[in-house]
Amino acid sequence: MRNYIFIFFIGLSSQIFAQDEFKIFFNSDDYQLTKAENTRLNQWILTNKTSKILSISGYCDEDGSVVYNDSLAKKRVDFVYNLVKNSVKIRDDFKTVNFGKNHQQSAIKAENRRVVIYYLTKENLAKETELIKLATPPADTTPAIPVSKSELPENATLEQKIEHTKIGETIVLKNINFHLNTFAIVNDSRKNLYELFDVMYRNPKLRIEIQGHVCCNPNPDDKHSLKLSTERAKAIKLFLVAYGIESHRVTFKGFGSSKPIFTIPEQNETERAENRRVEILIVEK
Repeated sequence: MRNYIFIFFIGLSSQIFAQDEFKIFFNSDDYQLTKAENTRLNQWILTNKTSKILSISGYCDEDGSVVYNDSLAKKRVDFVYNLVKNSVKIRDDFKTVNFGKNHQQSAIKAENRRVVIYYLTKENLAKETELIKLATPPADTTPAIPVSKSELPENATLEQKIEHTKIGETIVLKNINFHLNTFAIVNDSRKNLYELFDVMYRNPKLRIEIQGHVCCNPNPDDKHSLKLSTERAKAIKLFLVAYGIESHRVTFKGFGSSKPIFTIPEQNETERAENRRVEILIVEK
């Protein structure tokens, strides 16, 4: 499973496509364009009637919560999309990506409040297929050396783990944490959810089941634990679906404390953290 196509659609190759992006900027906490920026966008539309839009991405500055900025970035993308959709041709596999504030922030805050349109000009349309091929490296004909999941390094990426995990096996999603006794995901965990989204986005055949587990409860049939673990797994699915992952590709299930890694009661916080986990079951890839 590779990441090249995804990167291409959000502006991957500055050497190839650097001239083919257009940035529009917004005031703080606003998703509508100022008069000046609206004029700039209209001018771009007029000069790009023969171009083709590949994707639109939205960004925010660091002010506000992650949830708020995710929503604001999406509103900005939707606002721009509705202005251009009937005026400029859009690629059939067009995507929108809302980064919120989860991106490399510029020291100039105004530069972070933006939407970027990635597109091909008329001059490049005839070479569209060729350019996509250039963005995709040639197949490696070197015989692959099988690597088992257990042989992967500790710092292996989630995509590497999935690539070496068989259908029917599970992978622990590291550093996915929730506020105490709730299914609200803590902000520090969202970057790991973006990694899962990234992998799902770039591998459209991948289907998973999200499995929630809790710690500390010696009763595996406890209804509260089962409900909590189910709601936590569901929260992750809702995150993925909100960002455009098809709902049928993600199911969820809660196991409460019925499948602990360490015997309950746990001996220390390390064991409790290991039992209190989220896993993904590989259903198809």
